[in-house]
Amino acid sequence: MRILMCLVSCLLLSSGVASAADLDDAEALYAAGDYEGCQTMAAKAVDKGIWNVRWPMLLIRCQLTTGQYADALTTYEAAAKRFTFNALPLQLQGIEVLRMNNETERAEQELVRIREQVRRSLGRFMSKQSMVATGRYLVTQGEDARKILEIFFDAAIEADPKFVDAYVASAELALQKNDFQLAAQTIDTAIQLQPDDPYLYYLKAQAWAPTDSQQAETALKAALQRNPRHVPSLLLQAERMIDGERYEQARQILRDVFRVNPYQPKAWAFLAVIANLEGKPEVEKLLRATALCTWESNPDVDHWIGTKLSQKYRFVEGAEYQRRALALRPASSQYRFQLAQDLLHLGDDEAGWELAHQTQQDDPYNIVAYNLMTLHDSLDSFQILQADGILLRMDPFEAEVYGQQAMELLQTAKRTLCEKYDIQPEKQIIVEIFPRQRDFAIRTFGLPGGEGYLGVCFGRLITANSPASQGPAPANWRSVLWHEFCHVVTLEKTRNRMPRWLSEGISVYEERQRDPRWGQHMTPAFREMILGEDLTPVSRLSEAFLKPKSAMHVQFAYYESSLVVEYFVDRYGIDALNHLLTDLGVGMPINEALQRHAGSLAALDSEFADYAVELAKQYGPDADWQRPESERPLSLAQWQELLADSPNNYWALKTAAEAAVQAERWKPAAELLDRLDALLPLDASAGCATELRARMAAQRDDLDAERQHLSELTERRDDDLPSYRRLAEIAAQQDEWEVVRDMAQQILAVNPLLPVGHQRLAEAGEAQDRPEDTAQALAVLSLMEPVDPADLHYRWAAALQKLNQPEAAKRQVLLALEHAPRYRQAYQLLISLHNEEQP
Repeated sequence: MRILMCLVSCLLLSSGVASAADLDDAEALYAAGDYEGCQTMAAKAVDKGIWNVRWPMLLIRCQLTTGQYADALTTYEAAAKRFTFNALPLQLQGIEVLRMNNETERAEQELVRIREQVRRSLGRFMSKQSMVATGRYLVTQGEDARKILEIFFDAAIEADPKFVDAYVASAELALQKNDFQLAAQTIDTAIQLQPDDPYLYYLKAQAWAPTDSQQAETALKAALQRNPRHVPSLLLQAERMIDGERYEQARQILRDVFRVNPYQPKAWAFLAVIANLEGKPEVEKLLRATALCTWESNPDVDHWIGTKLSQKYRFVEGAEYQRRALALRPASSQYRFQLAQDLLHLGDDEAGWELAHQTQQDDPYNIVAYNLMTLHDSLDSFQILQADGILLRMDPFEAEVYGQQAMELLQTAKRTLCEKYDIQPEKQIIVEIFPRQRDFAIRTFGLPGGEGYLGVCFGRLITANSPASQGPAPANWRSVLWHEFCHVVTLEKTRNRMPRWLSEGISVYEERQRDPRWGQHMTPAFREMILGEDLTPVSRLSEAFLKPKSAMHVQFAYYESSLVVEYFVDRYGIDALNHLLTDLGVGMPINEALQRHAGSLAALDSEFADYAVELAKQYGPDADWQRPESERPLSLAQWQELLADSPNNYWALKTAAEAAVQAERWKPAAELLDRLDALLPLDASAGCATELRARMAAQRDDLDAERQHLSELTERRDDDLPSYRRLAEIAAQQDEWEVVRDMAQQILAVNPLLPVGHQRLAEAGEAQDRPEDTAQALAVLSLMEPVDPADLHYRWAAALQKLNQPEAAKRQVLLALEHAPRYRQAYQLLISLHNEEQP
């Protein structure tokens, strides 16, 4: 009792006691980035011998942040001798101190002591600080994350709902396990409690990054407004610059980091990443060594470098770095799972899925691993088609419907594009088509989302959404697969060393080369964006994909990139493009390669801008493109008034024409559409003059005119399912069976899962005596619960008889009779087949 009284007296009466306000002031200096001022206050408190472990811990934090690792070790060793009771937070901080002084063996010994200490303390009373420290320690040991959240972090919050560090620990763990929703919710609560802490906004930026780039950007700005020297936020900002291929800007930000801490390992690791991306392997090695200069066996360095390279689609190099990291820390599920994803993206399915399975078993809370392994179970039921070095994985039903056509298209793409770009894939190409968008997203991104993506290519792996996953207006699946296989070719040629804009630009360009209806074309909206402020210089085009203002801006980035490729090929030739890709493959940076084949980069930026602007100006050159300046939508009368003042105003003409067609005022509608057509004769955008003419003809029951206008539309659009269906219907009524056949093929290119395309193909086949078309279409229709199965099997049998396949024909006619035993024509066909068998 007397000992306890003495201890209390020492705590309360020490001349060195400082008020809580002093500590709060010092921490406020740290949060604001005044590390020197904070360090001065903390050092004075430590020198005075104030009995509060938070002072030496704050001093150590300042020293670690600013790279004073030796001083941090001195401070820690003194504090560890003095503060021995309930000192787990200090001990965990000491692990970092020891490691950053390359005292790896001592750090491991300390971990062993901590492990024993934690084992003894479990089940006993702990302070909220010790609960959080224990939870953080157990996270590093790979213990069950959900239990850690519940038993330690949630318990600390329950003990003190205003204890911010518990929220921080929970959010950090959620981010590590890819639970971004929980991380965002937790951090929002912490920010309400401590709104001036930049680290909280940094965590918020990380939580929003995968799903909302604007939210993430806003949070990152908030962090740096509160502390312009905040190292984690500066590193995240530098990372964004690397993503956008703005390497010089990234270096400038990293220089700001080095002004705070000249030894910061992640900053040096990012410089190594930049050196790799710029094709400087020797510099990369030197920078990696520098990142390891204070802790030679730091496994995070290789993990950081490898992860960033994998995000740049350099999966081979990324996997090599992850293997290095795993060699140093074999138990890390984080490193193992990153390697699993790299191998899966490289098409090494067996090893990749095995590592993902191990991760999911060891780390059940890893949401991405859980999602992937759940998907893996359903992938086992997919049907596999293989040919010509291509493995195609599809839902069994869809494989029966259009799997062979998909494989034939992929083979054609491989022959055509590999010959054009003078490259052959070294390994098998894997293509996976998913009937559920969620499954596509999980296979592609690890998490649900990504609704705007039709397909993604990682090099030797293509993932794609099937028409079943795209709602009532799917894209043309043929153009999607052609686009993605073009990525296979260009990524193989460059060894995945090409910027996204160039890869996307070539793929869209090659879509148009294959079929003029495919790909993207000039539209009134794109014209406005080119002549406005949305045209991005060639030297910065990757940014257009990384920071789009809207979904329309993403589409424009694809279109502009394809225009750059079109301009480059027109100006310098396809051989120059091939040489450019070869240079990228040996590690030459994109801007340097562009300068090598197109001269000055500034000149290329300027010349392409002139090219794009001229294209835009030639699109409807006689039209008045001025939009009315009004904050509210104009009435029809106001549009007509504008049209009276400017008879060639595109927007007024279009609005007035739509209104006239809607009101069935045919004569003024026709006059307005004539004027609109004269201004923009090849417009195929939504609501264009040709579309309005077709609608008007349909409303007037003028089949010939409707057919003419629908024909014009279908020659310009690659996914206009309603127009394809209607034109096929009209052509069938008029016995124009070649048109019916063409429209059936177009319907099937958009959605082969609809019966109508197969029905029209079968009808055209019968009318044109093309039994191969008829048999193919009826075979698919037999899988789609036909209304009249007897008739279907009879027609199928008749087509097979013409194809000289009597046994198959007999099977089908017997099925027809099974459904309709009194089917007279089926009996006659069966007799005919029997007679053909007689000698």
